Amino acid sequence: MPEHAVEAVDVSRVFGTLRAVDRLSVVIPRGVIYGLLGPSGSGKTTFLRMVVGALRPSEGRLWVFGTAMPSRRVAQRIGYMPQAPALYPDLTLRENLRFFGAVYRVPRRQLEQRIEELATDLDLLAWLDHPLYRFSGGMLQRASLAVALLHEPDLLVLDEPTVGLDPLLRRILWERFRALASRGTTLLISTHSMDEADRCDLLGFLRGGRLLASDTPAALRALTGHDSLEDAFLVLAGYPVLPVEPSR
Repeated sequence: MPEHAVEAVDVSRVFGTLRAVDRLSVVIPRGVIYGLLGPSGSGKTTFLRMVVGALRPSEGRLWVFGTAMPSRRVAQRIGYMPQAPALYPDLTLRENLRFFGAVYRVPRRQLEQRIEELATDLDLLAWLDHPLYRFSGGMLQRASLAVALLHEPDLLVLDEPTVGLDPLLRRILWERFRALASRGTTLLISTHSMDEADRCDLLGFLRGGRLLASDTPAALRALTGHDSLEDAFLVLAGYPVLPVEPSR
């Protein structure tokens, strides 16, 4: 069994003259929550899309569970939740889950059981037979997560999964993420929230397509000599850290 869930060596992705990801190397062990922290345009989504096999690296090598990506076989072991829910608004939640369950080749009896389990766990049971155009933004996020979890993936890739959600719902989803990791699922999560970054086991700082550093949140603080992850990121990104004036 491969030791690592994801391993990238000098991975780049080029779009014309833009190097969206630039010689990124990282190792993500199994069963951890790994966060990618960086501003918009830093390359987070591009890297995630290479991990799930939706994009091919322009340069370098990328393995998931020891297999070079993209790989259709390994893709069956990955759950992917993009920033914008890729669901069918005119179908009910149950119909969406049945459709994606068929895509992932989940056996019918097992699929019906998984639908009930996920709807219950994500507090969507009462909405199973309602069309998605009636769902709020938070409900759509949970519906998208249900699709990503439907086939019980070994690797769950989440692209800013809690953006725009209220604090209570964010906390509930992070409790779900931690429970999944405790059962052995590897989670790769992109975020620009310092609060969420602190919840990760391991954290990578991205800027301009380059990985500035990768370690535990505590180690990144110690590396830069700053107590806050925000200041640690600014130091590693080459920005000045201004002293905070005491409130009057």
